[in-house]
Amino acid sequence: MSDKADKASSGSPAHRLVRYGEDRGLSLTEKIGHRLRRLQYRSFLHGLRLRGRFPLKLLAAPPDLWSGDASVGRALVEGRLDYMGISITTHGLRFSAVHAPPAWLEWLHSFRWLRDLAEAEKDYKRGAAIVEPLVQRWLNEYSKFDELAWRADVLGERLMQWMTHAPYILSSEDHVYRSSVLNALARQGRHLVQTAEKTPEGIARIKATAGLMINGLLLPGGESRAHKGAQALERALDLFILADGGVASRCPEEQLAILKLLLTVRSVVQERKAEEPAGLTRAIDRLVPALRGVMLGDNHLSAVHGGGLTDKHVLEQALKLSGVSAKPLKNGIYSGFQRLEGGRSVVVLDAGPPPPGRVSQTAHAGTLAFEFSDGLNRVVVNCGGGRGTALALIPDLQQVLRASAAHSTLIIDDTNSTRIRDDGTLGKGVSEVTAVRQESEEGVLVDAVHDGYVRRFGFQHRRRLYLAGDGMDFRGEDRLVSAKRRGINLRSAQDVPFDIRFHLGPGIEATPTADKQGALIKLPGGTVWQFKARGAALSIAPSLWIDAEGRRRKTEQLVLSGEAPAQGAVVNWSFKRSAKQ
Repeated sequence: MSDKADKASSGSPAHRLVRYGEDRGLSLTEKIGHRLRRLQYRSFLHGLRLRGRFPLKLLAAPPDLWSGDASVGRALVEGRLDYMGISITTHGLRFSAVHAPPAWLEWLHSFRWLRDLAEAEKDYKRGAAIVEPLVQRWLNEYSKFDELAWRADVLGERLMQWMTHAPYILSSEDHVYRSSVLNALARQGRHLVQTAEKTPEGIARIKATAGLMINGLLLPGGESRAHKGAQALERALDLFILADGGVASRCPEEQLAILKLLLTVRSVVQERKAEEPAGLTRAIDRLVPALRGVMLGDNHLSAVHGGGLTDKHVLEQALKLSGVSAKPLKNGIYSGFQRLEGGRSVVVLDAGPPPPGRVSQTAHAGTLAFEFSDGLNRVVVNCGGGRGTALALIPDLQQVLRASAAHSTLIIDDTNSTRIRDDGTLGKGVSEVTAVRQESEEGVLVDAVHDGYVRRFGFQHRRRLYLAGDGMDFRGEDRLVSAKRRGINLRSAQDVPFDIRFHLGPGIEATPTADKQGALIKLPGGTVWQFKARGAALSIAPSLWIDAEGRRRKTEQLVLSGEAPAQGAVVNWSFKRSAKQ
């Protein structure tokens, strides 16, 4: 890299992030415990524990803060449940007879589709005529424990949906029906008291504990549940949200989902004029700057670790409702994300190890990948993720999207920097990432290194990124550093092939220069960036990108290819915006 990049001063100390759990998820003891509890929940004795006071009404019905998908709502009005490309008629629907992938069934039993109906049908009476028969059928089939329908996170979300959309399920003048719904709300709340904190850590436990707290706040006699829910929610948040506002799963989309849940809880607390738990306020205050830190110039979140392009209007609404005006987090010393800003250019670098096994089912092997935007245009991207869309039902595509090669980073011998196991969790690979950040008026320099290829190939990957203060000069250096000195032997004496991929955003056109050492990158609107490279051969290849609707878009990628001898290799590259723009 140039002397100009090396002059960036005001450096921060090196931050070493270590992956603290290369486990395979739940231990054998934990799995046995879960099985025993499932047997217990089906017992007559557990049914007795769920008995209690019959609530006569809800204490409040706070409105849902979030908009639904009107197209899904319209389909429901027409008699169809449409989600992730699967459509099931509601006429004569038997919930227990539905055969669909787990993600679809979770959506069905969570009643998240009430939000979509409310978006399409504003008239409560007409909406109730559609929903109440479905609720009655569900109650007929699932009055007792079911492994999926009563799973704590699904149950917690269902309670939130039923109570925030109460006008759609409690408008009936049939007192027997109304009593059965209110009693079901109370019984499921009592079940959550016993199960919420036994849910695996992460967003699932946060859903369960949030549902428990809301259930207690909105039902008469629920004070104890509200108190227990508030305490359990605070513990779940402290366990999963990092000190700088990132989350243990390292997925920005999950960060946003948690923020939305917490804002819903806060709205119910305010509706009931209850005291807001300190942990709830603390979590919201931490989440917002961290979320801003992984937003690119188009106001979408960076697509990393299973997350894709979330609806930016939902993101904007969540940030506004939070009431937190903090600036974007730039140096994520716990979350592992680095933000470089200059002019209208933004770069987000994944400078942290993958999440531990038990929260890595959708995480990606994209260590030291970055995304780069110029204004509203994403210039360099990761291919993205397909959570919550029809793409989530295509396992082969999900494996492709999770691979290192689907990210804008360096890949050795077409091998993932962290292994993706058959059960979906991430295995061995990157265990440590060290990053150093330096800033000055001239620009920002981030120097990071990971060890994901050390044991298999004997190399560390070191990536240095520099963005000038005016945003017109973005450059990098990718270096393979021999790890022999650390006592690690190379796999063989042969040179090792590597590729450095720069997946281009939608609508970006790449034209190779005559010397084949660079390319002209043309953005929608006419802006041109000049790409140059030294130390590897450049080619332009097809790629794909997942848009905000979960659709596959054909794109291109710049690929720098070479071979690394035992002593290592160095590749320098740069993007420079044409001054004529």
